[in-house]
Amino acid sequence: MTYAELQEALRVLGLDKRATLKKIKTRQRELAKRHHPDTGNASDPEIIRQVNAAYRILLDYVSAYSYSFAEDEFYEQNPEERIWMQFSDDPLWGKK
Repeated sequence: MTYAELQEALRVLGLDKRATLKKIKTRQRELAKRHHPDTGNASDPEIIRQVNAAYRILLDYVSAYSYSFAEDEFYEQNPEERIWMQFSDDPLWGKK
């Protein structure tokens, strides 16, 4: 897989650069329902092939992804905790 293929998969599914596994699965199901030939839609069968191929690429990437448990990555993924850490000592805002 190349980075260009990964970006194309995101484009086909209409996802941002940051997407959860749940969001990827939900979006694939939405598009599959919309474009599947059995639904009676007269959509191009190539579209469902592209959606399924993009989904496989993203699942391959996610399954091989090495997660970072570094503190800075944690706070980027959880901005409310980062704000809490910044203001936890403040007498007005502290004391969760």
